Amino acid sequence: MASRPPRIRRAPAVVATLLGALLAAGCTPGSENAAAPPPTDRAVQTDIAALGPVTLTVWDQEVRGGQNEQMERLNTAFQQRYPNITIERESRSFDDLATTLRLAITSNDAPDVVQANNGRADMGAFVAAGQLLPLQPWAQVYGWDQRYPESVRQYVSYTPDGKVFGEGGMYGLPQVGEVVGVYYNPAELQQLGIAVPTTWEEFEAALATAKAAGTTPVQLGNVEGWPALHVFGTVQDQLVPADQVTDLAFGREGASWATPENTQAAQKVAEWAQAGYFPEGVNGIDDNQAWQAFSRGESPFLIGGSWYAPDLEAAMGQNVRFMPPPPPAGRPVSATGGTGLPFSITSGSDAPDAAAAYLDFITNADAMTVLTETGNLPVADTAAQTPPAGLSADVFAAFAQVAENGQLLPYLDYATPTMGDTMGAALQDLIAGEQPPEAFLSTVEADYAAFVDANG
Repeated sequence: MASRPPRIRRAPAVVATLLGALLAAGCTPGSENAAAPPPTDRAVQTDIAALGPVTLTVWDQEVRGGQNEQMERLNTAFQQRYPNITIERESRSFDDLATTLRLAITSNDAPDVVQANNGRADMGAFVAAGQLLPLQPWAQVYGWDQRYPESVRQYVSYTPDGKVFGEGGMYGLPQVGEVVGVYYNPAELQQLGIAVPTTWEEFEAALATAKAAGTTPVQLGNVEGWPALHVFGTVQDQLVPADQVTDLAFGREGASWATPENTQAAQKVAEWAQAGYFPEGVNGIDDNQAWQAFSRGESPFLIGGSWYAPDLEAAMGQNVRFMPPPPPAGRPVSATGGTGLPFSITSGSDAPDAAAAYLDFITNADAMTVLTETGNLPVADTAAQTPPAGLSADVFAAFAQVAENGQLLPYLDYATPTMGDTMGAALQDLIAGEQPPEAFLSTVEADYAAFVDANG
């Protein structure tokens, strides 16, 4: 499905370092040191033909099979509808986009439309620096407030100073929904004599059975650091109250990582690693190697986001299924998720009205149908879609189950500008047995507390 891996999105170290230095120096976003926010009362031109010839530069990270296909189809359709608009698309991997976007949007030749990670290190920092346009003027004209419910808008909303995440105005439009769950190989489970687990207790028992049979239970490649955030988040969602996870993920004052429930979650991940539930040398395996190993039948389970589905289905056909994390007995289903990387308009764009028309086009009802047809999970009009049977139907059902009847919880790297890097490195140490759970939580808490104190 979407991006990125998206989803967890690793905070670019250069952005994190810059914003951390600003905070330490007392130059908090929103102070006189920060760039003035762009105006929100601009006039809006919706007669796109009247704009004359326009070249619209778009940077995205929709590089995987179904992701790339939907972008190519929508870009072609947009240019057919608006023949005066030429799209120059630059598509990069998630990590490449994260490391180059900062310089790109500050240059004299900034792209018009970019996919910016929702988190503080990216979108939050760009908002604080006045580098993204607030979308309120176009939202009112195109009806984006009605297209996206509040539960979605919070993931693309900031106050103009960039300090408060989850509130304020919209600074991007997402195409896809995301949910982190459990991929499983039915043939492998049948060979191991394991029934598809329906509770967390059954899931853990399945892992133990698979390991006892000589199989690596869960594929994971963690050289990038961010994949383990999804595994930890999945465990945390089953053991920690949802309100605690939400407060931590949005970087709210008064929350703390130093709780018995979070300690239990960290202990569980450490126990899984010590028991050999992950591949040997997990921190030296990259994410692509991990999902490809799963696709070859080397493990019965893969914990990951809905964005893997198109590639896994292409590789495995009907021999791959997806479910939300099975909850502990008596608890509602809970999963990490939200939206894919939203599309934003840069302040340096010389064609913001054309860019807004593009954002509207790639997120409208027709676009949601294209997303469905290409194996992606649309974040809007989801209930109106008819996904193909198999893995796509599983993903749609899981997203609906969690969003409508359970608890869809934010990504953990949203918490602070540096949390993606801090937590990714700390999880590598935890999984390698180089740091005990208490030290892992102390490392994460130090990052969290420093940010909350500076941001308060």
